[in-house]
Amino acid sequence: MSGGFVARAGLDESGKGDYFGPLVAVAAAVTEAGAEREMAELGVTDSKRLSDRRCLELAETLARRVPFETVVIGPARYNQLWDRLGNVNRILAWAHARALENLLARVDVTVVLADQFARDPDRLGGALMARGRRVELRQRPRAETADMAVAAASVLARARFLRELERLSRTAGILLPKGATHVEGPARELWRRGGRELLGQFAKLHFAITERVAALEAGGPRPGGEGR
Repeated sequence: MSGGFVARAGLDESGKGDYFGPLVAVAAAVTEAGAEREMAELGVTDSKRLSDRRCLELAETLARRVPFETVVIGPARYNQLWDRLGNVNRILAWAHARALENLLARVDVTVVLADQFARDPDRLGGALMARGRRVELRQRPRAETADMAVAAASVLARARFLRELERLSRTAGILLPKGATHVEGPARELWRRGGRELLGQFAKLHFAITERVAALEAGGPRPGGEGR
């Protein structure tokens, strides 16, 4: 931010492109210049530039240093929202707006920065709630690499996603991978155990892989039946 330090909040998310696991939105505030310098010295940046281990380490430090609020939309709830809204950016806009509203209830900032995640820049602005509508919202592509508040939100969101994915893996009894390119094996395993209903407890069903799995398993045992 040019022209001296400005107390502000940043918004970012994790899990949008991951088949398994939740969608996580975080609003984080940087209210002191000293905290911003400390984060820069620690190497806080866009979580995509960090290893999982480093992201988790930094998140532990950030959780003690910056005010933040998190909204976690688990797979089952996500699938319900998708059926109703039919668009991931609508879901994400609501999650960001909710996290920001919760943060503004206890932190006084007048500027909020966010990555422009939708083609329509009014998508997020239109979802803001009462407190959110009273602040100045600034959106720009790749904001998480340009501003420390957004970078902090990025790290905190990714760390929470990783922890939630690990928890879901334990519940499923199998490793649920990140991303969307190496997910067919676990998806088929869950489908065989309980069909679409069970898979929807762990995965975002609107991804194309779901219909592929359904087609591949169509000639196999019915959910709950004997294996091949």
